[in-house]
Amino acid sequence: MTTRTSLKLTDERKRLFDQASEIVAADADDDPPRSVGIDAALTHLIESYENLENVQNEYSPETVKKCCNTSVMGMRYRTRLESRWR
Repeated sequence: MTTRTSLKLTDERKRLFDQASEIVAADADDDPPRSVGIDAALTHLIESYENLENVQNEYSPETVKKCCNTSVMGMRYRTRLESRWR
């Protein structure tokens, strides 16, 4: 992954940041910095991947797909996790 120091804030990205801020805010008056939303999203992605890895042999593929697949990452067949983002 390349190191970049700036993000272009498209309307869609701003909307996602706003939604993330609402999720990670301590209360209605909290306005967390964007870095907190980014950190939370990265942590969630990594933990979701690990959770999928851990349960793919315990539950049927259909069950895992139904409850765990997202638009970013999902289980494909029994033994493979697939990134859908790029």
